[in-house]
Amino acid sequence: MLKICKKSILFLVFFSPYIFADISGVISRVVDADTVVLRSDQGVNYKVRLLGIDAPEIKQIYGKEATQYLTDKVHGKTLVVSGSKKDRYKRLLGKLVLDGNDINLNLVKNGMAWHYKRYKRSQDKLDQLLYSNAEKYARDNKLGLWSKGLPIPPWQWRKNN
Repeated sequence: MLKICKKSILFLVFFSPYIFADISGVISRVVDADTVVLRSDQGVNYKVRLLGIDAPEIKQIYGKEATQYLTDKVHGKTLVVSGSKKDRYKRLLGKLVLDGNDINLNLVKNGMAWHYKRYKRSQDKLDQLLYSNAEKYARDNKLGLWSKGLPIPPWQWRKNN
């Protein structure tokens, strides 16, 4: 019985869509403007998809600039990923928090990403409101990707490319 229980626990830990705590570590790689690799304090690498946002793809207009912006903000820095679920690609879905600041929100507010409303239910109500208002602020002030007219959202761009 104890042997079965240990196997069940190991299965849940490695294959569950849930992570059970915030994770602290260093950003070792920025994949693009909404995906990073965090090396935890325990030495485990986590691929993290930034929750609540969708940023331009690298080959898309403003994709390189958005990726560089995120790189400048977080690469090599110690921060916390707040999240508890994984996506279908087994990436941890999370909010990057650096010195108490929500980096995901920062990306939206500075016009480096959209609030990803399709998955807003994954966010708490306050974050939904903050991210939505941040996108409106960036649009109204023509910041980042909003400075170049009407950008094509990445979810539409991906369908066509």
